Amino acid sequence: MIKISSLCIFLFISINCFSQTIILDSQTKQPVSYATISFGNGQGVFADDEGKFLFTKKIYPDIDSLFVSALGFKEIRIATENLLDTLLLEPHIDQLDEVVIRAKIDRKFKVESLKPYLDDDYYKCWLPTIESEIAVYFNNPDDKLKKLSNIHFPIALESKDWDKRNKSNAEKKPFSTLFKVNIYNNDNGIPGKPLTFQNIVFRVTEKDGDAFNLDVSAYDVYIPKTGLFVSIQVLGYTDKTGKLLPNKKYKEIKSRDGVVKIPTNFRPLLPFTDLIPENNTFIKRVFVNKNQWIQFKEENINDSSLLSAGLNNYGMGISFKVYKDE
Repeated sequence: MIKISSLCIFLFISINCFSQTIILDSQTKQPVSYATISFGNGQGVFADDEGKFLFTKKIYPDIDSLFVSALGFKEIRIATENLLDTLLLEPHIDQLDEVVIRAKIDRKFKVESLKPYLDDDYYKCWLPTIESEIAVYFNNPDDKLKKLSNIHFPIALESKDWDKRNKSNAEKKPFSTLFKVNIYNNDNGIPGKPLTFQNIVFRVTEKDGDAFNLDVSAYDVYIPKTGLFVSIQVLGYTDKTGKLLPNKKYKEIKSRDGVVKIPTNFRPLLPFTDLIPENNTFIKRVFVNKNQWIQFKEENINDSSLLSAGLNNYGMGISFKVYKDE
C-alpha cells in the first residue's frame, strides 16, 4: 500500500512539474517541427521533429509567457498558466508565396567548391549555444546559373584525455548533437528572407571527423545574383536514434548579486579562421535583441577572444552546380 501511494505521489508531481505540448499547423494539423519557443527574457527551447516540447515550472519558475514561432507561421504568445497540450500556428501565407519554385533544370553543369577551413585547436573555436545562430555570406561572382548542392561544416573534436589533445588518434569525447540550417538571401549585406521554408537539420557525432558534409541538392536552392547566407544553429543533444532531447539552455550559478544564468555550451566546437580577409560571418542571439543580425567584427562585439586573435570567420564551405548556358 505504501509503494502504491508513493507511486501515485510521484506521478502527481511529474504531471504538475512537466507539461508536454505539441505544436500543429492550424490548417493541416501536421506537426510544426523544430519551432522556437522563446520565454521573452533571453531564454528558450526548441520543439522536436514531432512538434513537441517540454516546459517545466521547476526549471523555469520565473517564466509567465511563451512566444512560439516557426518559419512560414505567425508568432503567438501564450501565458504559461494557460499552456495546453496542443498549440496551433497559423501559416503566414504572404511569406510562403514569396518562395520561388523552379522547374527541374536538365542541363550540363560542372561542380565548383569553396573548401571549408579546418582546425582542431580548442582555443580557435566557437562554443555553440542554443541561443546563437551563425551565418556565413557566400558571394556570387558572375551571372551563371548556380544551384547549391552541398554545405561543408567544419567541426572540432575534443580528446577524452586533455594531455593527449594534440594527438589525432586520441579517443574523442562522445556526443550526438542536432543542428538546424537556414539559407537566406542577401538583404543589403545582412541575412534577409529565407530561400526555403523547409526544415533542414542534421545530426553530428564524434564519428563524423573534422567536417560534416550536408547534401542540400534536394531543396533546389539557386544562388541569387547578390549571393546568399548559410547559417548553422544548434538545437541540442539527441538520443542514440537522433531524437532531440529536452535541453536546458543555461546553467544557474549563485553569486552575491543573485543567480546568474550562463548559456550551456554544446559539442562539437565550430572552428573559426583568420584566412578570410573579409568579415563574412554574422551572428545573432535567437531569443533576445529581436533576432537582430550583427556582423562578427571588433566594432560590434565586445570581449571576443576569437576576434582578439584575428579569427573573424567561421570556416564553412559550399559546393554548387554551375550550369552551362543554353
